[in-house]
Amino acid sequence: MIDLTPACDTMLDVLSGINADQLVLPTPCTEFTVLDVIDHLDGVAVGSAALARGLEPPEAGDPRSTDAPDWRDSVAKHVWAVGEAWRDPAAWRGSTVAAGVELTNEQWAKITLTELVVHGWDLAKATGQPFDLAEPTLRACYEHVAEFVPNAPVAGLWGPPVQVPGDAPLLDRLVAITGRNP
Repeated sequence: MIDLTPACDTMLDVLSGINADQLVLPTPCTEFTVLDVIDHLDGVAVGSAALARGLEPPEAGDPRSTDAPDWRDSVAKHVWAVGEAWRDPAAWRGSTVAAGVELTNEQWAKITLTELVVHGWDLAKATGQPFDLAEPTLRACYEHVAEFVPNAPVAGLWGPPVQVPGDAPLLDRLVAITGRNP
């Protein structure tokens, strides 16, 4: 079991540093603006927290938190809730079908970690913020990404890997696997 709360804390720090003018900026996730990444992460957090609790995730057409005037509070609440939901050891057991794919709940939790880390990095880079993550969390994410991304059950979720030196920092190697140029 991996504690997702350090990644959630880092994401919350990054979100708090984003101002309204930055929402339209491009990100290293080339098809998404800052607002698009925030919206995507909000959906991931809501859906993943539901999955961890054994509940049905909301329908894709449900209103977006980022459409609300208090979007920052709403998204922060969802990001924090996903970290809390995955703290329950029972959430890591069994398997679940989501988005038409059946994976173990442990895999879904690690995917959630990857979403928080990689898209947190995307947002930090796009908005000129630091992205500091505890080494154990970064290592857990890297180990998942190195194994999962090249064999993902849905093609095209990540860009082609970018080559970095073998002695590059761990975060650089992690984001490079997902197609980002650190």
